[in-house]
Amino acid sequence: MAPQSTDTARPAARAVAPAGLRQRRMRETDLPAVVAIENEGYAFPWSEEILRDCLRAGYTCRVLDDRDGVCGYGILSMGAGEAHVLNICIDASLRGSGAGRRLLYWLLHRAQAAGSEAAFLEVRPSNVAAVRLYESSGFKQVGLRRGYYQAVGGREDALVYRLGLLEWPEPGVVVTAPLPGEP
Repeated sequence: MAPQSTDTARPAARAVAPAGLRQRRMRETDLPAVVAIENEGYAFPWSEEILRDCLRAGYTCRVLDDRDGVCGYGILSMGAGEAHVLNICIDASLRGSGAGRRLLYWLLHRAQAAGSEAAFLEVRPSNVAAVRLYESSGFKQVGLRRGYYQAVGGREDALVYRLGLLEWPEPGVVVTAPLPGEP
């Protein structure tokens, strides 16, 4: 993994609310900032090379940014009528603000528009905030992958979730407007 540059350091608190965020296509030049957010967000982060491979593979790779720069990202793969949410991570200073939900909904709308009938994802049971986000967005648990994730002292299972996109949003799921930005 490439060393982190000091210019990707994030301020302790951001002055811009989620309404001031925009989303756009991820570029290779965004990778140092994306890696910094990934390293901050996860004990076992994806490497810069894995993230670069997602770009090269043509996955839907988006970043959130504001006047301070990149503050989150999401990666979605699509094929055979299905979408797979591979990764979403938001800068710590924006977690709980709704930015992650808005990015997730943008990805789901993109999958719908591309003809995907369902979206899948895996999540650690210990990531309670993410589990709540996915369940409140209409995802339903459909499986369990034993020992899927690396964890301190061993392995952690993954909860497998599915969302039917033909009937999404479900009643009771509040869908905020997609984030502004390029298509």
